[in-house]
Amino acid sequence: MWTQGLNTRHLFFTGKGGVGKTSLACATALSLAESGKRTLIVSTDPASNLDEVFATKLGTLPTAIPAIPGLFGANLDPEAAAAAYREKMVAPYRGKLPDAVIRNMEEQFSGACTTEIAAFDEFVRLMADPDATKNFDHIVFDTAPTGHTLRLLSLPSAWSGYLNTTTAESSCLGPLAGLKDQRALYESAFKHLADPTDTTVVLVARAERSSLKEAARTQAELAELDIKNLRLVINAVYEPGETSDPVANAFAKVVADGLDSMPSALSDVSRTLVPLLPGNVVGVDALRQLLNPVDVPVGTPEVRLPQGGVEFDSFVNGLAADGHGVIMTMGKGGVGKTTVAIRIAKALVEKGHSVLLTTTDPAGNVMDLVGEHAGKLEVSRISAEEEVAKYTAVAIAKASESMDEEGIALLREDLRSPCTEEIAVFRAFADTVAQGEDRFVVIDTAPTGHTILLMDATEAYHREVARTQSDAPESVRQLLPRLREPDFTKVVLVALPEPTPVHEAMKLQQDLLRAGIKTYGWVINRSLASAGVTEPLLAGKAAQEFGPVQEVISSGDLMTVIPWSALSQRNELREVTA
Repeated sequence: MWTQGLNTRHLFFTGKGGVGKTSLACATALSLAESGKRTLIVSTDPASNLDEVFATKLGTLPTAIPAIPGLFGANLDPEAAAAAYREKMVAPYRGKLPDAVIRNMEEQFSGACTTEIAAFDEFVRLMADPDATKNFDHIVFDTAPTGHTLRLLSLPSAWSGYLNTTTAESSCLGPLAGLKDQRALYESAFKHLADPTDTTVVLVARAERSSLKEAARTQAELAELDIKNLRLVINAVYEPGETSDPVANAFAKVVADGLDSMPSALSDVSRTLVPLLPGNVVGVDALRQLLNPVDVPVGTPEVRLPQGGVEFDSFVNGLAADGHGVIMTMGKGGVGKTTVAIRIAKALVEKGHSVLLTTTDPAGNVMDLVGEHAGKLEVSRISAEEEVAKYTAVAIAKASESMDEEGIALLREDLRSPCTEEIAVFRAFADTVAQGEDRFVVIDTAPTGHTILLMDATEAYHREVARTQSDAPESVRQLLPRLREPDFTKVVLVALPEPTPVHEAMKLQQDLLRAGIKTYGWVINRSLASAGVTEPLLAGKAAQEFGPVQEVISSGDLMTVIPWSALSQRNELREVTA
């Protein structure tokens, strides 16, 4: 069984979106629990779907999963953690300071930095506080897609280093005394992560070039953090044998080419292959099949999609109707947001429009996928490192007009805080959205959870600017109004024709609506049913597309379906802008 050897106390599952991290993490937790080990599985993804996999409503505290004795689950809730953190910081002053001052403090702790540090504190507690997990033999972490996970894993070191060297008394989180009280836990968490007898990081990938490249990049970044006990699990490996089905043969070639292109950096990492299953991995029975794959049933089921939807060109015509604006592709990791964003950008260019294509994903690969481009398409990426450097330079230059050398030195220390990255990236996002006034801006967003945090940050910053009448850039002031204007911002929900991606996109749609942001429509991507597959295993998967697609059609939303193709699956889209 592929879970053999996964027996350290802490197990992290990470990888590019859509590779099957949750499925493999849940199957591993199931295996440990059924071997007699008390096991806790925790999702650090703001868009967790552990509840759906186990058919159990999970909260922030360990909850028993009835179908599996010895297995407990929990979701780290960033908003709940932020509320608790805010109250912890403000409560000592209630009744001692005027109400207006208390309200000001609550606003100070309502931003993205507070959300991040609060969720991070919960993660650290599970890693380093013996009392928090003393009742469990193993803790399995089902993490957010790679970029967000690397940020999470680097924070113990970043905050420890910052607190050990800064002489400042406050940061963007307010007084640092509360953070410094956590220093021992941060340092302990970092030691646990770097201890190969205590922690294993499972790099989950698909047999695709982009996915394996992401795994190699993750390995290198983890090595810089001194986290070296890694396992590579390549999920959904497809080997059909002899078949006359061209779609199946193309699908198999993508897998074979991906394995042949394995980055050399991964050659020393212990590797396991997990075969493709014909069904969706939801429920305990499906998890057991993932642990012990069985033969595929013989025979080809009926494969069809429900009636509904529009052609892709018609879908894009609606996006182009206003001649300019922002188009954002959103959804669960791995559903093809990037390739859909590229296709939309290409279609707009072909219609004669000027287009900026960019990404907010920390692990985004728009630049890699487009390659050479020309004409009216500009391609960029919001780089955290570059934005921090620019933000820091501007802040120092402005402060130099009124501060002495000692004040500048203190400001430099404060700007080394990990919070600076959140502010800098947010401002870059606002500047990018503002460019939609003069042309089309197509934004490939991070996977759902990270996007929700970005939208939360947008609301928090908008409230702060309105409250303080600060000298924030005009792009920041206008960001939320622009995102709420349906003629300016069009959100495209991207999903695979599977239950979990569709349900997650529906939850995202509701979250956006509560923020006053309406969605434009759906792209159901990589449909095997519409590709005309006949090989039994893939046809079994295709037959299950009917239900999720019918759910989208029943919502009454605009929808288009893109068939599976070897081109989109290989992520080699250089010719789309030729």
